[in-house]
Amino acid sequence: MLRYLTAGESHGKALVVILEGLPSGLPITVDDIGAELARRRLGFGRGPRMKFEADEVTILAGVRHGVTLGSPVAIEIGNSEWERKWTEEMSPHPGATSQRLTTPRPGHADLTGMQKYAFDDARNVLERASARETAARVAAGAVAKALLRHLGVEIGSHIVQLGSVRASVAARPGPDQLADVDNSEVRCTDPAAEAAMITAIKAAQKAGDSLGGVAEVVAYGVPVGLGSHVHWDRRLDGRLAQALLSIQAVKGVEIGDGFDVAGRPGSEAHDAITFDAETGEYRRITANAGGIEGGMSTGEVLVAHVAMKPLATLNKPVLATVDTATKDATVSFKERTDVTAVPAMGVVAEAMAALVLADEALRKFGGDSLGEFVRNHDTYCVQVREQTAQLDVAGGLDPEAVPLNWDADQAFDGGASAPRT
Repeated sequence: MLRYLTAGESHGKALVVILEGLPSGLPITVDDIGAELARRRLGFGRGPRMKFEADEVTILAGVRHGVTLGSPVAIEIGNSEWERKWTEEMSPHPGATSQRLTTPRPGHADLTGMQKYAFDDARNVLERASARETAARVAAGAVAKALLRHLGVEIGSHIVQLGSVRASVAARPGPDQLADVDNSEVRCTDPAAEAAMITAIKAAQKAGDSLGGVAEVVAYGVPVGLGSHVHWDRRLDGRLAQALLSIQAVKGVEIGDGFDVAGRPGSEAHDAITFDAETGEYRRITANAGGIEGGMSTGEVLVAHVAMKPLATLNKPVLATVDTATKDATVSFKERTDVTAVPAMGVVAEAMAALVLADEALRKFGGDSLGEFVRNHDTYCVQVREQTAQLDVAGGLDPEAVPLNWDADQAFDGGASAPRT
């Protein structure tokens, strides 16, 4: 269905992403992608690189006059520092580095990558292992989000923990509040927690340390039935967990209340099902399962928590390591770094969730053009509503028992307001 591949190094000339499987007719522009990349650079506690490094976006293929052609889409994100600083050190031409990095950072890919690929210079590992690669994922995610909006799906995130500071559980933004999250310096919707998070970042900055945290990713308007229970690799929660865990420095993912529900009795762990006669829909009263049951989306808000460890590069190198050239004990090297990148990680997590959901939507609804894709979705959603509304009469379904008044052009869970082409 929707496949993507990224290439490029942190200080290389550019990052590149190729997306294959998009339908034709999807509007997408450089500005759309650039807006998402700008969100990735947000957040109190980011390093100086975010202030002067620009994401120079170029659409290389697959888009003509602002809409996709159905062929692979190629996007380039140029490195504005390349010509000024990195042309020699990161040159693809034969040569040698001016300075090998031989004091690998604990908690980073440095040492294991050097051992696995037989390198004597950690830069050969860190350049690709760097979270800079996530810019390419966010670019791909911007396209996936654009596709999902035509089904009425909106994806966002907010920070629920930074360091030891936790936000109120009642602070989850609704679908009409997602755009407001970025107004917070730490992308937190709880004002008291926001202030405490900024204080914690300032303290860590003064100490030369780093902080991790947790982002909550939410998706509204996801139709019933994405994913499947029939095979392990088609379960939606499994696919989401793998995608979110692939983000650099992420060490934990839970769907819904995840680990917390493990400590509750069954009578308190599950989402009760009700029937809304006014809308003709089954509803869950709570979101303990995070909008996924049996590996399939339920139609309720999809919720995932993504935990990021503190960054392995510190402004005050204190982490003990070994010089791989001399085998002497020392401290790890320092690159430019952030005190925390948790607010930005939330944006990356949105992109990864969007890519999974877009792939599953394309698998479910198909379509070579955007119009066909949307029509297939809308027809399916009407079918689900009709089936939901039918009453079982003497063991059989009575299609006349409940009048069906849904418009065939109205999409499920907000699709009626989705963009159309």
